[in-house]
Amino acid sequence: MSKSASPSVSPAGATDRRRPALLLVTGLVLAGGLGYAAWWAAFERHVEATDNVYVQAPVVQITAQAPGTVVSVLADDTQQVSAGQVLVRLDAADARLALDRAEAQLAQTVREVRALFVGQATYASSVEVRQAELARARAELLRLSDDAARRAPLVAGGAVSAEEAAHAQAAMQGGRTAVAAAEAALAVARDQAGTQRVLVEGTTVAGHPSVERAAGAVREAFLALRRCEIATPASGTVARRAIQVGQRIAAGAPLMTVIPLEQAWVEANFKESQLARMRLGQPVELHADVYGSRVTYRGQVAGLAAGTGAAFALLPTQNATGNWVKVVQRVPVRIAVAPEDLARHPLRVGLSMQARVDVESQGGAPLAQAGGTAQAGPGSPETDPALAEADRRVRAIVAAHGGAAAATGGRKAAR
Repeated sequence: MSKSASPSVSPAGATDRRRPALLLVTGLVLAGGLGYAAWWAAFERHVEATDNVYVQAPVVQITAQAPGTVVSVLADDTQQVSAGQVLVRLDAADARLALDRAEAQLAQTVREVRALFVGQATYASSVEVRQAELARARAELLRLSDDAARRAPLVAGGAVSAEEAAHAQAAMQGGRTAVAAAEAALAVARDQAGTQRVLVEGTTVAGHPSVERAAGAVREAFLALRRCEIATPASGTVARRAIQVGQRIAAGAPLMTVIPLEQAWVEANFKESQLARMRLGQPVELHADVYGSRVTYRGQVAGLAAGTGAAFALLPTQNATGNWVKVVQRVPVRIAVAPEDLARHPLRVGLSMQARVDVESQGGAPLAQAGGTAQAGPGSPETDPALAEADRRVRAIVAAHGGAAAATGGRKAAR
């Protein structure tokens, strides 16, 4: 039985059938390349991107300002706290006793200073008394001198005995001694009055240095008592709690941290070759790994770090050594995140993100000209509520022990 011959296919025919498919694939590749080139020219060439991006936030360290024993801890890790909220209480018994002693000393000092003002008037009166005594002694000396002068010529005629004339002369000498004693007493009284005047001159009871010193001790003791309650200066989330009830702590010991996450920012570590066209205020598109690409954060370039990450590392690289290999460095760029985006989708410190900076706009200032952001504490010394309360206690003690009334009398005496 003979086999039928299979039809033969020429190579030219097979090539002709593949040519349309090859042209189609080539056209699609060219179209894709041209499309990507157009898209890159229109959009991507104005974008600098990196995935070396991490969330940062202020870390408020809560520390003790005075030593003591912890009696209660009112906040724990992950808890939300508000500014001014008490987080830790220390045993306040010793501080309360110290405040009582300081207030008692202030009251005693006010009374002593009042006595100084009263003493000024007393010494002024003493000067007046000594002046009157001196005037009387001088008048008596003048009378005795006249009497002795009248008797002296009469001794020769026998009208006055020699003994009587001698008595007159002795009385005159006694008058001179009395005048000298009165002058010395007046000088002593004036010196005493001057010394007393120096102690109170140009001041009042409330403004006297001794009262101010005692008042300062009251304020110091009051602040020490208040510092037994340790409050947070900022709102945020508690982290890294490091104390327990009953623990004895020293001044300056770290107790916990409070992180205000609503003030979070992003630190993007760009390659040094990506920084040439970056400017302050350029818009940034951010995506957090924890939320994925479905959540977009809006940001702005806020500043550039003073050095690369390697320069501030715990073990910085030694680029001057012989076994050196050049690598592209990364520089931290600070990116401010829109507060409303943070409120809708909260972030945590250290989370990873991706950043895309639109560098098309070149109207902003260079990154090197970025200014810092100042942080304000809960209050200045002039508006500190603890100091204001201490001042009220001082004024109340001074007034309760007659400081205001004595101050008016002291000013009158000084005049």
